[in-house]
Amino acid sequence: MTAFQQKLLNLVKCFRRQWHLFSSSERTTVCGADCMLMTLQLSMAEVNKQHHGDFTVSLSDVLETWKYLLYDKLGLSYENMREPENYDDLKKAYHTFLARSSMLDLIDICQKCYGLGLVSEDESIEPVQLLEFLSGVMNVQENNGLILSTPTPVNRQGQENAKVTILARKYVCSYLSLLVNSKDDLALAHILNVPDRGLGREAFTKLKHASQMKKMSIFLMATSFIRTVELGGRGCASSLFDPLRVYVKGLSNLVNFIDKLQEIVGEVLNPRIAGGRILSTVKMHLIKGRSNGDPLCQAIEEVVQDLDLKIKNIIDSQHEVLTASTTGVSPARPKLHSINHGTAYCGRDTVKVLLVLLDEEAVNLPTQNKAELLYDDERLNLLGITSMLTLFRSPAQSNGSSPKPLRQRIQKSKDENKIKMKQSSIKSQFACTYKNELSERKGQNFLSSSRIPACMHPAPKQHLEAGYLAEGMNSSLDLPVLGTISENVHQTRSYTEMGKLSCQPRNKSSKNEQMDLNSDKVICDKESEPSFQRTTKRSKTSNNPKKELDSKMSGKRKHSRNTSKNKLIAGQAKLTHFFHL
Repeated sequence: MTAFQQKLLNLVKCFRRQWHLFSSSERTTVCGADCMLMTLQLSMAEVNKQHHGDFTVSLSDVLETWKYLLYDKLGLSYENMREPENYDDLKKAYHTFLARSSMLDLIDICQKCYGLGLVSEDESIEPVQLLEFLSGVMNVQENNGLILSTPTPVNRQGQENAKVTILARKYVCSYLSLLVNSKDDLALAHILNVPDRGLGREAFTKLKHASQMKKMSIFLMATSFIRTVELGGRGCASSLFDPLRVYVKGLSNLVNFIDKLQEIVGEVLNPRIAGGRILSTVKMHLIKGRSNGDPLCQAIEEVVQDLDLKIKNIIDSQHEVLTASTTGVSPARPKLHSINHGTAYCGRDTVKVLLVLLDEEAVNLPTQNKAELLYDDERLNLLGITSMLTLFRSPAQSNGSSPKPLRQRIQKSKDENKIKMKQSSIKSQFACTYKNELSERKGQNFLSSSRIPACMHPAPKQHLEAGYLAEGMNSSLDLPVLGTISENVHQTRSYTEMGKLSCQPRNKSSKNEQMDLNSDKVICDKESEPSFQRTTKRSKTSNNPKKELDSKMSGKRKHSRNTSKNKLIAGQAKLTHFFHL
């Protein structure tokens, strides 16, 4: 670590000591140079989507805006520089993203430390020096500007190994960052599908949209969804139709693994042992399913060893500071009988060590090749690695049919179902109580309906008189032309509020139809509808032929009953016998 990086780290330590003056959370993480550049790229893409409809931005625009943003935030003169398009919106989106992720960049930390007088003059950093560090100029000067224009195969192999090592360090540090700061969306984006959990761009997009609707971080959204599915409750029914339902397995894998790390933080008393166990657990999780000869496995092992050594050095330095003080014990340390002595307080010590480790990683020199940092690399795509811009961009929608034909197909299927429901069918012996919808159609002759099955049987010929046949029937036919009892009831009766029925003839020409209804009703009601007979009242008339027919029908009731039994439809005899019992 260079002298400038050490000065920058001292500023971050001042921030940790007075964190309540900077942020509302003790677990606020520091955004380094590479993280600042990726956040700016995502903010620019979001603003371009709002103004132009495309979530994309070119590398040249990102670099120009990055330079302008550094000059603007550091208070340097930028009169000769052209202001980027929609710069106010870009700057607002940049700070909003950091605030939502509970992060602070290096420029804000330095300026607040200077404003609060927490830094002495010897440790002060000039704005120009910070500009050179963040823009990468200082890194080039330290290397004396030696750039190999034609790298040898050995150098190419070394560059590939260096890229894999940087990638492995990014994975491990992202898990640690998500462990101490659950609002860090960039850290979640790095390790969402590492190792492979089946959570690709579509899963990340649905998580992002759901988190925006609920106004929470992406990881907290995933945790809330998994808790709802696992524990059930009122929200479990709605989760069945949630678009995240197909990713339950992968999200549960991620959430449960972070829970395992949280258990180590809260249960292990010694921060040194807890830090080593956390790093070992992350290493086994990342190399699971990979061969020993995989370059990424070797890089992960080297990174874990390096970070474990740094944790031990941090704990040793903190112990020296405590022993150099007068008391040696912090006055805020709880007593042994405290309830949370073995859980919350122990976890707080481990979290502090992890935060210091992440602060040291944040003050590392920025990446020189901005294109490989911000955009997809063909060599890294083979490992399944995508850039932040590609991951945060919503995947292209499939070119399917438009919603309008879909609505038409749904409406057509509904209409077909309605027609099928309206079609009549055989309805057992209780069909005489059903109301036929087809009889409501205008202009339809309900007496000649042949589609609807009749629940009553035609009266025998010997029960019909010549006058009745001539007056109410077709003389050329031997059988009466009648509809179902439900049609006649519907056409000649009206329901009262008390559920009783009153029978009234419509006109004089329908007296014979009413008479036939009353005559046949005795058979149908006697056999299958006893309750219907009780709730019906017969209209009083003085028609003599009708009275004669009623007397004849009552006299031959047994014979008619035996005749109708022989004409029952299939399966109706068993039901009738059951109700007789």
